[in-house]
Amino acid sequence: MYVVINGGGKVGSHLAKTLGERGHSVAIIERRQEVVDKLVNEIPRDSLIIKGDGCNVQILQDAGIERADVFAAVTGDDDDNLVSCQLTKLSFDVPRAIARVNNPKNEHIFHALGIEAISGTTVIARLIEEEAAVGDIITLYTMQKGRLALVEVELPTDRCVVCNKELKDLNLPKDCVLVTVVRGDDVIVPRGDTILEPGDKVIAVTTLEQEETLKKVLRG
Repeated sequence: MYVVINGGGKVGSHLAKTLGERGHSVAIIERRQEVVDKLVNEIPRDSLIIKGDGCNVQILQDAGIERADVFAAVTGDDDDNLVSCQLTKLSFDVPRAIARVNNPKNEHIFHALGIEAISGTTVIARLIEEEAAVGDIITLYTMQKGRLALVEVELPTDRCVVCNKELKDLNLPKDCVLVTVVRGDDVIVPRGDTILEPGDKVIAVTTLEQEETLKKVLRG
């Protein structure tokens, strides 16, 4: 899948890194030179970085918008996100346009124009991948300016290292709280004596720095 992202800030860079690590092709558009310089070291080397305005037709073409499967506008400006999404849908017929909405009051405008929109914290990574079903750990939300993440981890059905153990006995990262365990049709509020089972989906809040540690603990 080829994804073009407009906005290279904390949300955009994290999104590009997440999708790139899962094997998707990514192009990211960013107008600020200092942010472009940071992106070079933060996102996968095979990702395309374009310096420019995501509302500019030529810049979008430079990013390969004609072959994009998804366009995600995640800048801090709702007007830019709206214009760029409209442009990609109307001028380039991109199948999916997804936008970050910074002011929840604007969300209905995006929906009225047929743009998938998320206000406040963003679930863009999951929206992009829900049809592809790629990856076992999915960043659902980035919160507090990108420092916290709500993540979903599906436990393996074979050789599960944390199954049949009480949560209080697991060596979870310090900055991690398990929120919910989904088991088939049941939703469980976890407690210290809750025992995990193979195939459970565990939803947790953790710092971005601890995501990989959490994955290793739960999946082995």
